[in-house]
Amino acid sequence: MEKVEGYVGNYTVTIKKKPRYVDEDVCTGCGICVEKCPVLVVDDKFEAGIGYRKAIYWPFAQAVPNLPVLDPDTCTYYIGGKGGCKACEKFCPTVPNSILFDQKEQRVTLNVGNIILATGWDLFDARRIPQYGYGRLANVFTNLELERMCNAAGPTGGKVVLRDGQTAPRTVAIVHCVGSRDRNYNRHCSAICCMQSLKTAHLVKERTGAEVYNFYIDIRTPGKEYDEFYQRVLDDGVHFVRGKVAEVTDIPFDPAEASRNEAGTLYVQVEDTLAGLQRRIPVDMVVLSAGLEPRRDSAAVGKTFGIACSTSGWFIEKHAKMDPIATMTEGVFVAGCAGGPKDIPASVSQGAAAAARVLNYIRQGELALEPVRASVLEEQCSGCRICNGLCPFNAISFVEERKVTEINAALCQGCGTCVAACPAGAIQGSGFSNEQVMAQIEGLLRNFAREPEVV
Repeated sequence: MEKVEGYVGNYTVTIKKKPRYVDEDVCTGCGICVEKCPVLVVDDKFEAGIGYRKAIYWPFAQAVPNLPVLDPDTCTYYIGGKGGCKACEKFCPTVPNSILFDQKEQRVTLNVGNIILATGWDLFDARRIPQYGYGRLANVFTNLELERMCNAAGPTGGKVVLRDGQTAPRTVAIVHCVGSRDRNYNRHCSAICCMQSLKTAHLVKERTGAEVYNFYIDIRTPGKEYDEFYQRVLDDGVHFVRGKVAEVTDIPFDPAEASRNEAGTLYVQVEDTLAGLQRRIPVDMVVLSAGLEPRRDSAAVGKTFGIACSTSGWFIEKHAKMDPIATMTEGVFVAGCAGGPKDIPASVSQGAAAAARVLNYIRQGELALEPVRASVLEEQCSGCRICNGLCPFNAISFVEERKVTEINAALCQGCGTCVAACPAGAIQGSGFSNEQVMAQIEGLLRNFAREPEVV
């Protein structure tokens, strides 16, 4: 999304469409090009870095459109100076050939009435907490990596194994709240960590029979039948240790500890706050339940669509409780983790609610706006343009022909910034004129000046 102009019911959106290097009108999605491609690279997106893909590949199952994409950064045709193998083109059975090595990015312009932002989230980078050893110790995984590992269509076929790809762990530690509820990183709760850690513990226990430890700050299971699942995991024999993990290391504490354990053992150092003890637990695998963060470009996206972000980076709704779908820009809605950390049921509900709100607007045909809006008294406007750069909703424009400022009522939200900034007093807010405000102040002062009644 490059540019958004207009207002509710009349948005013009400019989208940059990246090249797929595949002709969408010709390609049938047969997959022969993917099968014949000789280049195999690590998939650090969908497979979370523990699986592989070809240089031409499907982004994920049931992608829309369900056609392969060519990656120019790994394809030998581009790396070799436009003269590589071209196996995908040679074996493509369609006529004309659906591989387009010279395809360029395009700009697509759409006219839309409403916009739904469902930008998702970024996974907290566990490398930012060096004492947990992710990226340094081989058998420290993130929850996303284990999620792909447990998937039957994943890189290990559903088997839970160590980094060698063969050995099943005998002892597994799951660390909650990695990067969440932490003053050094993110103060917010990521909302999904407790349940995903319980699910991970259940799957690991079910598939490997390993001894599983969950290290948690608090267990938060407020959803429907969530606590029942927590009780089920307890019945499975999973150990729960209440305390924040201080360190994950592969260095034995003393020679005696080293002689008792095999090479490659990891040690989890934690204070068990319920038992009042410092514990050092040897394990084969550590899984870090990394938290959710707002998308790294959320501030730029918010500026494009005329909405604000909180200090944490999540988009701000019109009202967190009464209207968590709409934003202060009319016709722009948020859904899912765009507005804050949410689990799948909450995200699905918000998506359906946003779609229903848009359908309601379409059915109405005409939209009733809030009455509090700013307006310009053209006879008083001096054309200084001070207000033009102050409007947070981009509702103010300057009309060169008449040399006056004009306010778009569909974009204006009545915040009053322009009213206060205008040096000529040419802008007034409906319902909040100087006369009305002064009358309210006089009424308040009269009430305070009255003699107290004798009871």
